[in-house]
Amino acid sequence: MNIAAMRIRITFQKSQVVEDEIGNHTNEWVDYFSCYATAVEKESGEKEVAGQTVINEWMDFTIRYCSETAAIVPDQFRVICKGRIYNIRSISDMAFKNKSLKMHTQLERR
Repeated sequence: MNIAAMRIRITFQKSQVVEDEIGNHTNEWVDYFSCYATAVEKESGEKEVAGQTVINEWMDFTIRYCSETAAIVPDQFRVICKGRIYNIRSISDMAFKNKSLKMHTQLERR
């Protein structure tokens, strides 16, 4: 693992249920953890869906393993990098050594 290559600051956000003053429950994204990562663009392209051109961008983030990152699961967390939101699709423990994690993410469509 090349620590010097980890120079992109990313923030993980967690989806939490929040209750307002009258008892309504809503999901909100709350900042969970921030760290440095290596970012590699895996695939980028366009496709047409229902008559609209949609941009697909896939990015891999490699981060160091720690207790905070060990708790990250794809369906409850997302990544913020340079103001862009990436949904986590899968997480790989590199060689199962608990030294680094690779997050396979996709740019969120708005």
